[in-house]
Amino acid sequence: MLGTLVLVCAGVLCANLPFISERLFGFLPARRKSLPLRLAEVVGGYLFVGALAFVIERQAHGAAYSQTWEFYVVTVALFAVFAFPGFVYRYLWRKH
Repeated sequence: MLGTLVLVCAGVLCANLPFISERLFGFLPARRKSLPLRLAEVVGGYLFVGALAFVIERQAHGAAYSQTWEFYVVTVALFAVFAFPGFVYRYLWRKH
């Protein structure tokens, strides 16, 4: 249960951080971030959370279970849903 909570919190944080922060990956200085760079950061966040989930699963169960393509399609869609509030805040709600 704790692993699930950690993954959901990490997913929400990593999905929204590119849209909230003006820094690259949250800590590197950047002059101006464009939408493609922000989307690249979202992909990087997805990979980071996936690696974190792999480590947590391996530690909890002794081995990571193999997954098919359907699993990855669902997790990408879920990560996109997690990123939607940050996108709305950056491009639709906040005035530039």
